Formats: sequence, C-alpha cells, structure tokens
Amino acid sequence: MAADRVALVTAGAQGIGRAVVLALSASDWRVAALDIDAEALAELPESVLGVVGDVGDEAVVAEAIARTVERFGRLDAIVNNAGINANGPVESLDLDAVRRVFDVSLVGILATAKHGVAHLRAAGATGKTGGAIVNIASSRALMSEPDTEAYSAAKGGVIAVTHALAMSLGTREDRDSPAIRVNAISPGWIETGPWQKVSGRRDATHSDADRQQHPVGRVGTPQDIAEAVLYLLDDRAGFITGQNLVIDGGMTKKMIYAE
Repeated sequence: MAADRVALVTAGAQGIGRAVVLALSASDWRVAALDIDAEALAELPESVLGVVGDVGDEAVVAEAIARTVERFGRLDAIVNNAGINANGPVESLDLDAVRRVFDVSLVGILATAKHGVAHLRAAGATGKTGGAIVNIASSRALMSEPDTEAYSAAKGGVIAVTHALAMSLGTREDRDSPAIRVNAISPGWIETGPWQKVSGRRDATHSDADRQQHPVGRVGTPQDIAEAVLYLLDDRAGFITGQNLVIDGGMTKKMIYAE
C-alpha cells in the first residue's frame, strides 16, 4: 500500500526520528529526512533523501519540502519530530534560548504545515484523505519535573497545535478538498542511546528501579514510537484525527507515594 507514498521526517537522523525513517523505509515508503546534523544524515540509507538544515528556519523547511516533492513527485505525510530544550531554573532562564526551543519544537510544525498542506491535499486528491501529519510531543506536556518550563511549554503547545490543525485541515463546508488527518504522539522515557550517529552512540543501561517505574517492566525504545507513527499514517487510522497518543509504558498512570 505504501509503495508510492512519500514522507518527510524532521530531525530524522538520530533517535526517534531515525527509527521512524528506517521503519517507513522498511515499509516501502519513500522518505526524506530534514536534520541539522550532516554527519548523522550521511549514515542513513542511500534511498533516503537527506536535507541538511534547521527546522526553526522557515526558508529551510520550505526548501526541504520542495526538494522532497522534486525528488519523489509527491508528499503524503509529514512527521514533525524535531525538538530541543533549554531547561534550567526559571529565575535564570535565557529567554532567547527559550524562543529557540519554541521555534524548533513548535513553530517548525506550523512551517511544515504551511508549506506542505497543498502537496498533502494533492497527493490525496484521488483517495479518501489528503495525507496525514504526526507531531511528536512528550509526556512532559502532561507532567513535569522542576526546571523544565521551556520544554514542557513547547510540547504542550505541540498537543494544542495538533488538535487545532486537525480542525483547520479537516473537512470544511467552505472548501472542497480532502481532509488531512493530524495527530500527536507523546513518548515517555525512550532510550535513544543506541540510535545516535556512530560517533555519539552509547549502549542502553537501565537499573531494576528504572524498569520498575514502568508497568510494562521496561524502558521504551524508538521502535515503539515508530510503530505508532506507521499506524497513524496508514489508512487503517483513517477515523483518527486530533488525538494525542501517550506511549510511555504506563509510567504517567502509575501513582507514587513518598515514604
């Protein structure tokens, strides 16, 4: 089914993004990856179109989408995975760094939508839907530790912009065009060490206490998120839009009592 489908993944060279790129490629999608790290992009399969650039720069996003369509002839899906943090005590926060977090993690999503929507609609013109967008948020949008305001606020915004886009890009009486589905995934603790570029790769080591924090008995992997992305992009999920899927091994549901 996916043999002629095309996806763009932001921050697609390492971690969760890398797992998504590889999972899509293995499922016969044609894939482009936008990432600021040229070294990491070079380690992706040759079939993947690597675009070096900053997701926080609208011109870069527009170019990445144009190059994807030029290379593959269409665009069916966007996976907005890019995110950074600038955490620290609120009384000493560098607000320029906070704005940078918002530009990459949140404004970048609006940029990919702005420049990608026409292509998503065109690709879906002969089908039931006009493509799909999946935004990677975080369980930190729902719960926090101290000194995480910038990241938590940005990821909370990702969930909000997801349901807003789902309404804006769904079926509307004033527009005769295919609906574009928009959903979010909020990962919990995902071990990305083995999914970094070769020069930064590290083995996963977790204690019993780490595992016991999760009702499923383990820390998450990037593949856990990639499988959910594949499902949300598929026609099997055609009745799902505006949703936030929390994938955290049950960690955010576990009640903890201090002794």
